[in-house]
Amino acid sequence: MGTTTPASQAAPPQPSTPASTTSEATMTPTLGPDLEAAGGEKQPPASAPVAPDAASADAFEVSFDGEDDPLCPFNLASWRKWLMVATLAISCVCVTFTSSMTANTYPGLEAEFHIVEEVAILSISLFVMGLGVGPLFLGPLSEFIGRQKVLLWSFTIFTLFNLPVAFANHIVLYHVFRFLTGFAGSSFLSVSGAAITDVFPNHKVGTPMMIFSGAPFLGPVVGPLVSGFIVQNQPDWRWVSYTQLIWAAVMTVLLWVVIPEGYHPVVLARKATALRKSTGDERYYAPIERANRSFAREVAKSCKTPFILLASQPMVLFLDIWSAIVLGVMYLFFGGIPFVFRTQYNFNVQSTGMAFLGIGIGQVCSALTQPLFNKRYARRAAKLGAPPPPEDRLYAGKYGAVLCPLGVLLFGLTCFKSVHWIVPIIMTSLFGWGVGYSFTSVFTYLVDAYRPVAASALASNSFVRSAFAAVFPLFGQQMYRKLGPVGGTCLLAGALALCLPFPFIFARIGARIRANSKFANPI
Repeated sequence: MGTTTPASQAAPPQPSTPASTTSEATMTPTLGPDLEAAGGEKQPPASAPVAPDAASADAFEVSFDGEDDPLCPFNLASWRKWLMVATLAISCVCVTFTSSMTANTYPGLEAEFHIVEEVAILSISLFVMGLGVGPLFLGPLSEFIGRQKVLLWSFTIFTLFNLPVAFANHIVLYHVFRFLTGFAGSSFLSVSGAAITDVFPNHKVGTPMMIFSGAPFLGPVVGPLVSGFIVQNQPDWRWVSYTQLIWAAVMTVLLWVVIPEGYHPVVLARKATALRKSTGDERYYAPIERANRSFAREVAKSCKTPFILLASQPMVLFLDIWSAIVLGVMYLFFGGIPFVFRTQYNFNVQSTGMAFLGIGIGQVCSALTQPLFNKRYARRAAKLGAPPPPEDRLYAGKYGAVLCPLGVLLFGLTCFKSVHWIVPIIMTSLFGWGVGYSFTSVFTYLVDAYRPVAASALASNSFVRSAFAAVFPLFGQQMYRKLGPVGGTCLLAGALALCLPFPFIFARIGARIRANSKFANPI
């Protein structure tokens, strides 16, 4: 079934030669070292007999030449893998930074384009909506043409689409390209993780994924911080876009130099092409070349299945709502924090941007303490002699569900002129800490519990999160003006508190719900 000689030296195998089965190295890796598929059929050993007609056909099916095949993405040099992880993570920060960088440019947009504040805030909402819609199309595309092409070209387009944003002479043009840049940049939230799992085997993928997973949530915090410095020292709002454009251009060049193709089916297709060229034998083929798949059907499926899951799976629905409210509150803070610190503490734009550091520090703390939960999971697995049930993934989420409303509530109760400004900033770090735990818990649970449709489960979560994050900023300023800093913030804490029971409830009854689901892993 697999070839056993390098492409440059391969000779056509005889039809009577038994075909070897695909090695484990040909399998696309999963999201983590302990997220193994349940109930998959075991491959027969290489010496297993094959029917003559199957042997004749399978002898020309290309696979990796064992675990040491230099073409296998798992065997890339370690330094190149980690350079790839770092580049993808920084690029992801660049994308999500772009979502919130406009938080301090509203006055400039209003003055130049003669618009009201709500229209200016659409710059965030439309970008985030693009982030939610894009994965429905770019995710399936990466399974046809490979991760490399999708990542490189989408980021190149992301950079080019930022040119009209920076030089727009009309608000409609500005907003249209804000949505399109979000759409193009969304591949770094949906495809980058898969690209990392393509080059790291299961037992080594945990650490790089942990590092990368914080990138999507660090960018929105960095955006207001950087734009605050720029707007304070350069009143022209366009310099925020110019700065982002320079960063994106640098990352575009770096991505084209650094990112390899790691998607195993596409790598095998390239190997088959090389074999056909070197041997002149057109019978060599890779499985993806004969797969009866249609991009249109895959896109239709990727658009339909997430909504079927939302309608039929209570856990998917409520966990998506929980993570959506958490992200929505974080984006609403992009309007709430400036309002609080300008009215209560007379902060200028630059100092207001620094106030977002609390959330960022909390997220860093979340990433640094995440290994503690991984060790607990490993101990549970050793005790049970098998991977623990998916509900164990919600353990960190229990802490996140408490920290998020607690941090927001304490922020609201301490943002008085009589209280030093550092105190409410410290309280926001509790919220940022909880955000990290909450998202890590939800993502790993959805993958573990709904592995047969994991991509759709994550797509449903991405869409719902983006919808909430797009809408919340639109009413943030008005809410704070009418309710005041304390009332507005306590209302947000109440919304988060309503979601507090979710991880506790599903940790207890999740297995029973999954038992009646046709989408979830079998119990």
